[in-house]
Amino acid sequence: MELHVWGTTAALTVTDPAALPAAERVLLRELAAVDAACSRFRADSEISRLHSAAGAPVRVGPVLAAALGVSLRAAQLTNGVVDPTVGNAVEALGYAVDFAAMAPDGPAPVAAPQPAPGWWRVGWDPSTSEVLLPRGVRLDLGATAKALAADRIAQQAARDGGCGVLVDLGGDVRVAGPAPDGGWRLGVADDHTAEETDLVVTLDAGGLATSGTARRRWRRGGRELHHIVDPRTGDVPDSPWRTATVAAASCVDANTASTAAIVMGAHAPVWLEQCGLPARLVDLHDRVVTTAGWGA
Repeated sequence: MELHVWGTTAALTVTDPAALPAAERVLLRELAAVDAACSRFRADSEISRLHSAAGAPVRVGPVLAAALGVSLRAAQLTNGVVDPTVGNAVEALGYAVDFAAMAPDGPAPVAAPQPAPGWWRVGWDPSTSEVLLPRGVRLDLGATAKALAADRIAQQAARDGGCGVLVDLGGDVRVAGPAPDGGWRLGVADDHTAEETDLVVTLDAGGLATSGTARRRWRRGGRELHHIVDPRTGDVPDSPWRTATVAAASCVDANTASTAAIVMGAHAPVWLEQCGLPARLVDLHDRVVTTAGWGA
């Protein structure tokens, strides 16, 4: 099964064809639930209501609570290199509407980029699912929420169908349940929609995520911009990497690390080695750097 969602593609594969209808229902249900909770492009989403209530404590529903929890964990694990409080910065760069509705070119932003307020300013009590968002702070949970959706869909579909499941949400991949003989074979490329891939990897469990600057690009004031923002500057990162692909125990962890690698720049290989995460980085001159036994 394949469909278009969130300005990208969603693909679902199962090892037992009889389990496909149930897995499709899980996919559609989870995509709808995550969109209703986390989309900053919907006035009726739960996160939009949270923004409107900034300055007062709000108890959020289970899906937004899960998404907020993984985003704050990502920020903590990366020392703020991946930070959910970049909402204002992303919108200032022009990504204020669904990507499919964005103008490919336009005038320069009216204000200079500003650093994100910082994830640590978000008051979050996971025991009560209560969040206190400071006034003026806007969240962007897009990357980690998409990866979380892949994790949730694959795990639930595997439980319901009793078979192996692969979910690919725009380059965020999660497999669950028994893998097919020889494992899941996945193509890796700068563009997840490309017909030709740079290489093929085999995944038996966990997640694989590719972050890069080749997709979701636009121009403002003559500048080439893209969807990955450095929270430390509020601007697109000055990174040597065009693409970062990381394997981890979950899609959320893989996505966190691949996004962090793009933002970290030259320090990324050392950090990925220290974390023990197998990764493949491709720089702007097509040079490939691998870490932690990638390809072993």
